[in-house]
Amino acid sequence: MCVPEDSIGKRIATYRRRRGMSQAALAGLVGRSESWLSQVERGVRSVDRMSVLLDLSRLLHVDVQALTGTPWQLAPNGGQRAEGIEHVRTALNQYTSLLGGGYAIPELAELRRSASEAHSNYQAARYSSVVREVPTLIANADAALQNAGPDDREAALSYVETYVVASKLLTKLGVGDLGAVTADRAAMAAGRANSASAQGMAVYQVVTALLRSDQVDQAEQLAMRMTAQLGPAVRSDDPALVSVTGALWLIAAVIAARRTEQWEAERRLTEASALADLLGHDANYAWTAFGPTNVAIHRVSVAAELGNPGAALDAAAAVDLDALPAGLLSRRAQVNLDLAWAQAQRRRDAEATLNLLAAEKAAPEAVAQNVVAREIMRTMLARAKRGNGNALQALAARSGVLD
Repeated sequence: MCVPEDSIGKRIATYRRRRGMSQAALAGLVGRSESWLSQVERGVRSVDRMSVLLDLSRLLHVDVQALTGTPWQLAPNGGQRAEGIEHVRTALNQYTSLLGGGYAIPELAELRRSASEAHSNYQAARYSSVVREVPTLIANADAALQNAGPDDREAALSYVETYVVASKLLTKLGVGDLGAVTADRAAMAAGRANSASAQGMAVYQVVTALLRSDQVDQAEQLAMRMTAQLGPAVRSDDPALVSVTGALWLIAAVIAARRTEQWEAERRLTEASALADLLGHDANYAWTAFGPTNVAIHRVSVAAELGNPGAALDAAAAVDLDALPAGLLSRRAQVNLDLAWAQAQRRRDAEATLNLLAAEKAAPEAVAQNVVAREIMRTMLARAKRGNGNALQALAARSGVLD
């Protein structure tokens, strides 16, 4: 096995030369030193902020995907493409509400139960299982809404829940066009559901889809407008609405961190923390995984987004993963992924590898689909001494980083 030649650093070097730019010129434009860029291009270190990677792509006149080699999004993913995506695409292109046909009208209780099961599998990072479930879910949700009356709230809620989980999955797997389509359909149906929490769920997915296509301004504006709209209605006796509003504050905090606006990111985390206190415990209302522990996890992610490995390590010390509800394996894995990034930035590769292995143990598919995790592996493999890093090499092979 050998370290792959298609690292982010090598791609940056290739596109920089095509643009006729020196290392000193490009590094200066992103506020870094020439030696920093030289190390990135040689694979000695990784790009330590997602915002810097976005800046590099704009300066080099390429999409972020051209630098990463894989699809990119806010919680960047895009490794091994799950089988069955084309079946999802086919289901989405049936347009049974306009053309008729499709499945028999399902029992709404059974449809919502199936959608809930898909959400659970998604949160457990069983993405391949959800891919198999989604085409039937979509067909049933379409049939239910097509045959529902204008005031049939249950059919609309079933439709929103189905299309939200489909959008989560597709965005996670880097299928940006379908992620945007499913998020938009959920948002369009949310009004019929007569539910503020359903509207918030749908808008959260639209925000995620916008971020997937690097439309950061529009994503931020939509998230902030929705928090402003939902905020006055938040009450302790409506935990779903508290959770959805809190989740929107959390994604808004990550957006601020992507812009390197540390103070604003902290302010938004404080808003989310207040809602977590109002909720009073860790929960999973509206499939948000929202609660005090998820806020603590996002403090780690925000520090990583800001490129501050020391702050990420400090924030992780306050996270009690045992407080998370059962089944939220992807949330558990995210802490280890952020810690792996922080340790790799400090060149503590043994500790970084242990965190990657812990993330894989919790949620193997989450690691295999994560661009940052894959780039961490490439960076550490490139600087590993001969004979060292056998555990890392094995993990990289399982994740598709090595052939």
